[in-house]
Amino acid sequence: MKITYITAGAGGMYCGTCIRDNALATALLDAGHDITLVPTYTPLTTDESNVCQKRVFFGGISIYLEQYMPLFRKTPWLVDRLWEAPWLLRVASGRGIQTSPRLLGGITVSILKGENGFQQKEFSKLLHWLNSQPRPDVIDISNSLLISLARPLKEVLDCPVCCTLQGEDIFISGLPEPYRSTALELIRGHVGSVDSFLAVSEYYADHMTNYLNIPKEKISVAPLGITLTGFEELRNSLPGSFAVGFFGRVAPEKGLHLLCEAYRRLRQTGQLNNCCLKIAGYLAPEHEGYLEAILDQIREWGLEQEVCYQGVLDRQGKIEFLRSLDVLAVPAVYDDPKGLTLIEAMACGVPVVVSNRGTPVELIRKTGGGLLVEPNVIESLASGLLRIYTEPEFARDLGQRGYDGVRKYYSSVAMANRALAVYAGLVALRSDCAPGHGSQKRKS
Repeated sequence: MKITYITAGAGGMYCGTCIRDNALATALLDAGHDITLVPTYTPLTTDESNVCQKRVFFGGISIYLEQYMPLFRKTPWLVDRLWEAPWLLRVASGRGIQTSPRLLGGITVSILKGENGFQQKEFSKLLHWLNSQPRPDVIDISNSLLISLARPLKEVLDCPVCCTLQGEDIFISGLPEPYRSTALELIRGHVGSVDSFLAVSEYYADHMTNYLNIPKEKISVAPLGITLTGFEELRNSLPGSFAVGFFGRVAPEKGLHLLCEAYRRLRQTGQLNNCCLKIAGYLAPEHEGYLEAILDQIREWGLEQEVCYQGVLDRQGKIEFLRSLDVLAVPAVYDDPKGLTLIEAMACGVPVVVSNRGTPVELIRKTGGGLLVEPNVIESLASGLLRIYTEPEFARDLGQRGYDGVRKYYSSVAMANRALAVYAGLVALRSDCAPGHGSQKRKS
C-alpha cells in the first residue's frame, strides 16, 4: 500500500507525537509498504532514525511571516525557499520557535480557515508537491489542527483521507478566547471532509467523538506503539537502594510538584530510606521558573543530595535512565491522551504509578504493569510509591506484567497493523463505491 502521512514538528523538543508518527512510518516501511512521511512546521525531532522527507511544508518561519506581514503572502515560492530550509528551521527551533497555544491563536485559526486563511500559499505549495508524486492509496493527517487540508487533498489527489487524533484537544483548550471557540468551530466544520478518524486509545476515541462531534462510525483506534529495539533487558536498579523516577515534559500539568511533595513526606516520616528521586525530560523556557521553584523547595527540605534533574535525554540515555529506576511516577493533573513514557518504562520492566485518569487507565488495565492512584491526592500517590517500596515481589510482578503487556499490545508493529487495517478498509470502501462496481463514487 502507498501511504502519505502528513505529520507536524514541535520545534526542538522530543515530542511524543513526533516519536509515535516516526515509529509508525518505520514499522510500515519495514513491513514493505511505501510510506512518505511529510513534516510540517519544523523538522521532526525524534530519538530514533528519522524517516521523514527533508523538505518541510508550512514552515514555522513562513506561516509566521504570512500571518503578520502581508508582503510575504505574495512572495514567489522560489524566494520562500530561503527561509524554508530545514537547517534554518532547526536553528529557529533551537532558539525557541513558539509552540505555546497562548501565543498561537491567530495562526491556528488562520490555518484552520484553509485556503481562505493567510497561509493560502502554503496549501498551494504542499498540494503542488503532492500532485507531482505518485498518487497514494490513502493520506493520513497526524492531528485535527491540520484538518483543513482534508478537502483540498481529496480534490487534488482523489484518495481517501484519514485524520489521526493524539492530544490536540490540550492545545485547543490552551488557546485564548476568541481563538479557542473559533478553532473548535472550524475543526468541527471540516469533520465531514475526513473519511475516517484514528485515535491513539479507546479513551481518546470516546473523548474526541464528543469534543469534535465526530460520528461514532467514523472513528477507530490504533493504540500507541513503540519500537522495542533497545528495550530487551529488564531494569537494572541497584540492590539496597530505591530509585523513584519522573520522565516527561517538566510542566505543571505532569504533576512533578505532587511527586516531590509525596517523596518529601515519605522521607521525613522515615518510611522511605536509601533512595533518590531522578527527574528527566524536556523543559520549555516558560516552565523554567516552575522547575526552579521545585528545586528551591527541595533545597529547603534538605533533600538536594538525593534529587537531581538530568535534562533532555537521547534514546540511549532515556533507556538507561528508565532501567535505573525502581518505579516511574507521573501523577498528571489532566487527562493524558497518550502516556508514551509509561509504555517505555513498562517496556523496561519498571512498574509505574500514575493518576487514575485519561489513557493511562487503559494502559495499566491492559498490561497490569502499574498502580492507579487518586488524581491530585498526595496521600494516595505516597501510598502507591510506598507499596512498590515495601513489597518487592509485588513490584517485580508488576514489572514483568508491564514488560510482557507492552510486547503484546503496544509495539510499533501492533500499532502499524491496526492502522493498516483502517487504511485498507478505506481503500476497499472507495473501490466498492467507484464506477464499475455497481454504485456511484462517493462525493468528497
